[in-house]
Amino acid sequence: MTFRDRLRALPTFPPGLPQFGVDLDDLAAAPATPQALFTRWFEDALAAGVGAPHAATLSTADADGRVHARTLVLKDVTADGWWFAGHAASPKGRDLTANPHASLTFFWRDLGRQVRVQGSARPAGGDAGAADFRARPEGSRAAGLIGHQSEPLGSPAEYRHAFAERLEEARADPRAVAPTWTAWTLVPAEVEFWQASDDKGQARLRYRSSPATSGSTPATPTTTSMTTMNPWTKELLWP
Repeated sequence: MTFRDRLRALPTFPPGLPQFGVDLDDLAAAPATPQALFTRWFEDALAAGVGAPHAATLSTADADGRVHARTLVLKDVTADGWWFAGHAASPKGRDLTANPHASLTFFWRDLGRQVRVQGSARPAGGDAGAADFRARPEGSRAAGLIGHQSEPLGSPAEYRHAFAERLEEARADPRAVAPTWTAWTLVPAEVEFWQASDDKGQARLRYRSSPATSGSTPATPTTTSMTTMNPWTKELLWP
């Protein structure tokens, strides 16, 4: 059997997938904001025992358009957007400084669901970054205090030595913060909810922010759409 054959033989989703959870024939009844629907789906993922439902792929691009992706954990969802954190001097931090456009992708296989959040990442003001850093587990704070993320490493021993030193620092001073640690908010321009099914194909619902809130003119809809009094347009997409 070739590698391609092995891939083809793998199951994609388990049986017994849930319904979308929204009446797609009546978008007016759907949650008014993507944050509300995301929270509902997230609770479904927790209840279903999905592993690490807060894990997401953050995709960024540098000033030359080269795309980079990595997995991280979601820190919060508020009316402002989806929150994540990291070093401003890291590759993702440098990408976001040069080009704030980014996306987060959540994939919950056990439920046959995917959520894509696209928008602009903005550094949070005030002490948001420091508060996030101090809330991290002790070992994670030690790793963050080392710095040098994604730089070439001479040997594992070099890292072990640096980690031991920073772990001692983290224990001695629980309020110590890595100077470049930053919290970002991904302010959404579009949020798409995708649902697979056992025998009825796929369903897609997209929320698009209005020009007044996103700062840009959205593309002309090619789908059935419904605009509410809130700043979001809800529309179905062809699978």
